[in-house]
Amino acid sequence: MAQTLDIDRWNLECEFNNLDHRTDLNGADRLIVRRGQPFSISLYLRSGSYQPGVSTLDCVAETGPQPSEQYGTRASFGLSANIDTSRWSAAVLSPPGDMVALSICSAPDAPIGRYTLTLGQAGRIEFILLFNPWCSADVVYMDSEANLAEYVLAQDGIIFQGDYRYPVPIPWNFGQFESGILDICLKLLDMNPKCLRNPGKDCSGRRNPIYVSRVLSAMVNCNDDKGVLWGRWPENDEGYKGGVNPLLWKGSVEILRNWEKQACAPVRFGQCWVFAAVCCSVSRALGIPCRVITNYLSAHDTNNNLVIERRIDENGDLIRSREMIWNYHCWVESWMTRPDLKPGFDGWQASDPTPQEKSENIYCCGPVPVRAIKDGELTFKYDAPFVFAEVNADVITFMKKKDGSTSEVMNTTAVGQKISTKRVGSDDREDITHLYKYPEGSNEERETFKKANHQNKLLHQQGDHGLHLTIKVSSDMRKGCDFDVFAVVTNNTQSEKKCRLVFGSCALSYNGFLGGSCGFKDLLNVELPPGAERRVPLRLNYSKYGSQLTEHNLIRLAAVLFDYATNEATLATRNIVLENPQIIVRILGEPKENRKLAAEITLKNPLPEPLEACCFSIEGANLTGGNSISERLASTVGPGEDAKAKVYFTPTRSGLRKLVVNFDSDKLCNVKGYRNVIIGK
Repeated sequence: MAQTLDIDRWNLECEFNNLDHRTDLNGADRLIVRRGQPFSISLYLRSGSYQPGVSTLDCVAETGPQPSEQYGTRASFGLSANIDTSRWSAAVLSPPGDMVALSICSAPDAPIGRYTLTLGQAGRIEFILLFNPWCSADVVYMDSEANLAEYVLAQDGIIFQGDYRYPVPIPWNFGQFESGILDICLKLLDMNPKCLRNPGKDCSGRRNPIYVSRVLSAMVNCNDDKGVLWGRWPENDEGYKGGVNPLLWKGSVEILRNWEKQACAPVRFGQCWVFAAVCCSVSRALGIPCRVITNYLSAHDTNNNLVIERRIDENGDLIRSREMIWNYHCWVESWMTRPDLKPGFDGWQASDPTPQEKSENIYCCGPVPVRAIKDGELTFKYDAPFVFAEVNADVITFMKKKDGSTSEVMNTTAVGQKISTKRVGSDDREDITHLYKYPEGSNEERETFKKANHQNKLLHQQGDHGLHLTIKVSSDMRKGCDFDVFAVVTNNTQSEKKCRLVFGSCALSYNGFLGGSCGFKDLLNVELPPGAERRVPLRLNYSKYGSQLTEHNLIRLAAVLFDYATNEATLATRNIVLENPQIIVRILGEPKENRKLAAEITLKNPLPEPLEACCFSIEGANLTGGNSISERLASTVGPGEDAKAKVYFTPTRSGLRKLVVNFDSDKLCNVKGYRNVIIGK
C-alpha cells in the first residue's frame, strides 16, 4: 500500500548544489540551479522511513504569478526509480531510513526564473532556475569548457573602442555574480511590458533564449519601457547634465543597482558599449553565453535600402544626416540554437540593445544568426537587414557645391572593418570579421550580395589610374603633443595635372558627428608632373585641437582633390585616435582572500598645462564589493609630473581578477587602465 513521506524538515544543501551547478559565486544562502541538471536536497522524516516501491511524494514545481501546465509554468511529478533528465523528475538516492536524499531534475526547456517546489503536504521550497549551457539538451549548450569559462563565468572583460587602425582595449567589470545582481536581472524580466500585459505568457516565454534575449535588447534601453539606461550622445546640446558621462562607467554593477534603487527609473547615461556591456552582464547572469562585439566603421541605415548616402561640402566636412557611419559600434552576441529557422544557423546570434531603429514597434534589435548576415539571408528573424547594413552597406558620397549643385565623389569608405571581441582566455583582441562577411571581392561575397537583393558595390574603388589621394599619419600621436598628418597626391596619368587640394581636420564623436576645426589648409595650385607624388603636411597643434576634442580623442581628417581639367573631385578620409597616457598599477601586499590590499596608481601628465581636480577610482568583480572606490588628489599635477594615489580594497574571492582603474581631471578625462591580479585562498 502506497505511503506518502511524512516530512518534518529539509536541507537544501545550497553550498553543494550551487557549486555543482556553477552558481556558487552568487553565494550559498539560497538554492540557485541550472535546468536539465539534477540537484539534491535532504529530507528529514517526522515518522516512518523511506521504503522503495512503497513510499510516494507528490511534487509540484511552479513559476510566475499564474502557473499553468498549458503554459509550461507548472509541472506535477512523483517519485521515479531513476532521474529522467529530459523532464521534471524526482528520485531517492539514499537507502531506506528516516533521512531521505531526494534528487530533483528540471526539464531542460523549463522557463527560467523563481520557482516554488511543493513537496506533498510538507511545505514549499524556493529556488532560482537558470539556463544551463553545460547541459547538452539545453538550447544554449556550449561544448567548450574554455568558452564557458569566458562567456558565462568571467565577471570582467575587454571592450574595444578607438579606431579600426588603432583598436583601444577598455576594461569592463561585468559583475554578474555580485551581490543582488541576479535578483535585479530577474526584476528586469518582470518589468518588461510583455510581462506586465500577460505575465503567464511572458513567464512561459522564458523557456526560450530567443525570447529572453529579445526582451533584454528592449529592456536595457528605456525608450519604450522602464528599461535600465537612458542614451545620450555628445552632439546633444544638454551634454550629460543630470547624469554620468558614459565614459566614466567602469562596469555594469553600479548601473544595475542604481536602476533598482531608483524604482526602475532609467540610469543616465549610456552609449553603445554601455548598453552592450549591461546586456552581456544580464545574459551571463541568466546563463546565456554572451560576448560584446565592436564593429568599426559601422553603418546606421535608416531606410533599409542597404546604402548609406553621405553628403559633404567643398571642405570635405560631412553634412549632418540621420544615416551615419559610426567610427565604431558595439552590440552583443548570444549563443543558442535556432529551431525556428532552417538548419545551419545555430551558434552566435547578434542582438543590439542600443536604441537606433524600431523592430516590431519597439526599440530592440535581434537576435539574428551571425551566419545569416554572412550569407545574406535577410528574411531571417530578427532584424537581419539592419545588422547586415551595419557591416556591409554600400556608401555613396555626394558633394554639395556652393552653387547648390551636387556631384558624386570618389572615395574608399568601406563599412564593417575589424569586427572585434576579446579572445578566450586572454585580454587580446580576436578579429571575427570572417564570421560576418566573406573577403571583399570574393565570389562568395558577390553571391551574398546577389542573394540579399543588394546591388553590387557602388563604391568607385580607386586603382592605379588617374589621380590618387590618400592620407598618411605619423606613428606617435599622443594627446598633448603637436604632430603632422599628410595628404599624399599621386599623378598616375601621362599628362601634367593642376589641382586644388583642401585638407582639413575636426574633432569627431565615435558615432560620426563632427565637432570644431583642429586645423585647415587650402592649396589652390597643386601642380603634378606625370608619375609625380606630393606630400602635403597639415600640422595639428594641441593649442588648437585640445579644446575641440570630444571625450573619445578622435579627429577626422578629410582631403578633397579637385582636378581642374576634368572637374572631378576625389575624397580621402581617415579617423585618428590620440593616445592617452598609460596608467601604471602596482599591488602592494600579498593578494589573499579577505586581506586588505593597496593599489598604487600612477599616471604622467602628458599635457603642456597643469591638471586639477584629479581623481583615481577602482572597481573589480570580487575585489571592491561591486562598488567604485575613489581617491581624490589634493594637489595640482603640473606638465610632465606624476599623478599618484593609493587606493585600498579587500578581495572576497580567490582566482584571477581584473582591477579596473579610471583617471579623471579637468583637462584629461576618462583615462582607463587595469591590472590582472591573482588572489590566493
